[in-house]
Amino acid sequence: MMPLRYRCLILDHDDTAVNSTAMIHYPAHLEAMRVMRPGMQPVALEGWFLKNFHPGILAFLEGELGMTQEELATEFNIWRAFNAREDPEFFPDFLELLVEYRQRGGRIVVASHSERDTILRHYRKCGMAEVEPDLVFGWDADPERRKPSPWPVLETLRHLGIAPNETLVLDDLKPGVLMAQRAGVPVAGAGWAHRIPQIREYMQQNCVAYFEEIAQFKSFLLGLNSIA
Repeated sequence: MMPLRYRCLILDHDDTAVNSTAMIHYPAHLEAMRVMRPGMQPVALEGWFLKNFHPGILAFLEGELGMTQEELATEFNIWRAFNAREDPEFFPDFLELLVEYRQRGGRIVVASHSERDTILRHYRKCGMAEVEPDLVFGWDADPERRKPSPWPVLETLRHLGIAPNETLVLDDLKPGVLMAQRAGVPVAGAGWAHRIPQIREYMQQNCVAYFEEIAQFKSFLLGLNSIA
């Protein structure tokens, strides 16, 4: 069996590992809009994906919706409440992929905009201890440590002693791409959560590879095919 091309996989969580935007994050935003902007039509689900893609959700809430710091706190608390009572499903075959990757010596790290405890709960609830991440970087209070900052990647390389070219970031949106580029590591696009042309085109242009199906990514990650 050939050695792994990438010894470390830095995973996004939402809409890469778990189907969480449609199940949790977008419904939480709808509730926040009902509470704080009852006369305003919220963006549709596709629009919400696009706002996460660009300019980023915080910039959208502050800039386009004009939320005050108090309103941002309300949105955040509603979002946390939804996350506390709901657990999204992992995409089919995703955990099995991680099991095989870990069995072959791969290291697993998560860099996400969800909170660290929430991410760990999702992994622990699945009942597969072998896929629990080595490191988790969630929504940090310090914005300099959140995607698209390179800090999660650079800290991973330092902590695990792995070279940049042995590391692969997997993400479905622009912040993960920017994080990887700024840290000097390759990034692959996860395209199985949404099929939005604007996002797909950007990811195809800026990633070493783009995958619409988990099976395709599995073949790539485990060395069954390679970058052309």
